[in-house]
Amino acid sequence: MFSKKELKSLDRKYFVVIAADEYDVTVMSRNTGHYWYIHNPEYPGKGSCIIFHKHKASHPYHQHGRANTLRQAVRSIQGHDRWVIEGKK
Repeated sequence: MFSKKELKSLDRKYFVVIAADEYDVTVMSRNTGHYWYIHNPEYPGKGSCIIFHKHKASHPYHQHGRANTLRQAVRSIQGHDRWVIEGKK
């Protein structure tokens, strides 16, 4: 479950926050326009997050990876953004 503190820490200059609650966060990166959905099912353990990604609003999500915390998921997203911006080197 995401805490209120974690949800408030989302960088609104970096992301457009579409939805955010204790189990789900949906954001759009202002840098790439990509959409991200982070789900915290608390299974198999508390704090386990599944990261989904899509390039455009009309596209379906695909699983991008996993993270232990929302902060870790955000770092993963920012790393992906850097990779996209730098030309997928």
